[in-house]
Parts: sequence; C-alpha cells; structure tokens
Amino acid sequence: MATTYYTQPAAANYHTPPAHSLRQRGYRMCDQCGAAENPSVSRFRLCGGCMTTQYCSTACQKAHWPGHKVICQHTADQVAAVKQPSGGYDVAKSLRKFTSAHAALLGWAGFQALELKRIPSNVRQNALLIELSPTAHSESHRRFSIAATHVVPRTYICDPLVIADIQRREQRCRQGGGIGTIVIIIQCGGISQVMPVEVDPPSKISWDMRDDWARVLHHFVESGRTDFQPISTTSRGVYYG
Repeated sequence: MATTYYTQPAAANYHTPPAHSLRQRGYRMCDQCGAAENPSVSRFRLCGGCMTTQYCSTACQKAHWPGHKVICQHTADQVAAVKQPSGGYDVAKSLRKFTSAHAALLGWAGFQALELKRIPSNVRQNALLIELSPTAHSESHRRFSIAATHVVPRTYICDPLVIADIQRREQRCRQGGGIGTIVIIIQCGGISQVMPVEVDPPSKISWDMRDDWARVLHHFVESGRTDFQPISTTSRGVYYG
C-alpha cells in the first residue's frame, strides 16, 4: 500500500505540547440534548452508575434516565464483575477514564478508520476496535498504550443490551439528520468499553480524510495529550477543530 505524505499534521499542535500545565478533558456531547462541552464555561458530569454517558445538566440527566436505566445498571454490573486491580489500580475504572479523556481523538479515529467521508454506509457495517496494553503511570488516562487497531464487523459486539443502546442512539441521530453511530470498542485484556459516537452527514463534517489516523492515535495516546483538534480544509482556508 502506498504511503501518503501530508504537508500539514492532522492536529493543530501535533508537534507542540500544551502551553499550560492543566490537563484538558476530551471533547464531549450531552447524551440527552447533544450540546457540546465547553470546559472553559462548564464541565459535563458523568453518570455515576456507568461512568460512560455524560450530561450538560442535571435536567438532561433526569430526562435521559428512563431510557438509560437498563443499560446503566447492566454496564455497572459488568464493571463490578471484572474489577481486578492490576499494578495497584482498577483497570475497568481507568479504561473508562481513558475513553472519556480521549473522546475527541477516538471519535476522529473512528471516522477516519471507517472512511466515512468516502463511504458513509460503513457506519452501519463496521466498528473500530482499539486494543490497549496496560502501563504503569500515576495518571489514569496514561495507564494504557495502543497495542493494535482493527476495523471489525459490527457483529463483533454480541451483548444485546449494548446493541439495543447503539440502535437507540442511531435512531435518534438519523431523526436529527445524521448518518448513524460510529462504534468504537476500547479493549484491554478481557475488559472492554464501547464508545458510540453519533455522526452528522459527511457533507457537514469538514475534517480532512487521513490514512495516517493510526499513527496520530498512537502519538497522542503515548504522549498523554488530551487536547486533540482535527484539521479541516475548507473553501475559506484551513482550520482546526
């Protein structure tokens, strides 16, 4: 396969670490209303049961609870069943924190891996599987390194409750004009985290197509960077975000 060379990196500050010392959390969207998080104004809250869904307010969390209750309890039970400290920390809890911290990067990698800019229908067929290896680090989002990445059929997920939750998200996304839900599976040993990302039509997403997404994923995860901003080329010029 031919190697593609790019004149610009895939992220705004690919070569330069953040100018500040405070760690930023990943880009998030409210699971109820779809609002985007602006950490400089207010930070979203994670569901205390599953530690997976996030909300912009207590009102959205309460409104979402009737539909979220079953999958929330199911996720919490699964996490409790596999809690096995490794290296002095809870792998399942650290995995959820890793997924949350790198949400923007993982969503972008899924979009690129499934080639949704070119083949939007792939969102209904395939998923991105990211295999992690545990590492010793004091910060939870740096306790893993990328071992391998694979594009796998959506049938890789067998849990009926997880499948039903993804289908619910897809229905909501399509009703709002989107194409569906990217499924990203984060896996470390026998523990996994499914990250669904609802996607707008590719015509509304200005991200450049990149086949170096795996290298970019490695770069930001290995360096502990959570400030990823994808590059977009538009008729008005190039910008990041």
